[in-house]
Amino acid sequence: MIAVILAGGLGTRLSEETSDKPKPMIEVGSKPLLWHIMKIYSFYGINDFIICCGYKGSVIREYFSSFSLLNSDITMNTKNNSIIVHKKNQENWNLTFVDTGIVSNTGERVRLIKEYLSKEDNFCLTYGDGLSNVDIKKLINYHKKNKKICTITTVNPPGRFGKVIVDKKNLVTSFQEKKDNNSFLINGGFMVCNKKIFKYILNKNEVLEKQVFNRLVKKKELASFFHKNFWYAIDTLRDKNFISKLWLNKQAPWKIWKN
Repeated sequence: MIAVILAGGLGTRLSEETSDKPKPMIEVGSKPLLWHIMKIYSFYGINDFIICCGYKGSVIREYFSSFSLLNSDITMNTKNNSIIVHKKNQENWNLTFVDTGIVSNTGERVRLIKEYLSKEDNFCLTYGDGLSNVDIKKLINYHKKNKKICTITTVNPPGRFGKVIVDKKNLVTSFQEKKDNNSFLINGGFMVCNKKIFKYILNKNEVLEKQVFNRLVKKKELASFFHKNFWYAIDTLRDKNFISKLWLNKQAPWKIWKN
């Protein structure tokens, strides 16, 4: 199966990191966020990827075109321009990079990769800024069992702020520590789609989560796979620092692979 990763957004809320690179290329530890996402899929045997590029997509292409050199021990002779690779640290990945436009909406990015999909009926789809320990194998099996056009992984959003209750006199009557919000669910990415979804992308530059998903809802073709364990989206510098700290302290829940 192929995994499609939406990696073309501007990442404006993380401008401290995205002035010279797309958000999926910000580093967590010493590796890009995109690498972490791909490692999750690779753990479940999914090694074919379509990367939907856009804003500064050349940074993504350049990184992976030099991946073996950046992640191996090498000897380089500058006179004859020869390179000897001693210790190879490579991934068994097949990558297709598709320019889906700098300001394209998510539905448009998906529409533009249709011709690059294999003959399989289904494909995985996710965002380039979310990490999770969701069981991809169970997700795919759930999708196939329900026979819906699209299955999204639904999650409880992590609590980010404490809750302050104020009375009419502007006096604080209650202060609650931040906690996970279990009252509603959001789309956490890590989706599985049947290729029939392209019939629901009716116009250019549509928003996947708005026009396309709402059409699926009306046809009862959008299923939910609830994931109650770790999920986190990197939207701000605070988020990036939080995730990086987990990784450096070897407490990263999304690291399900051994090396």
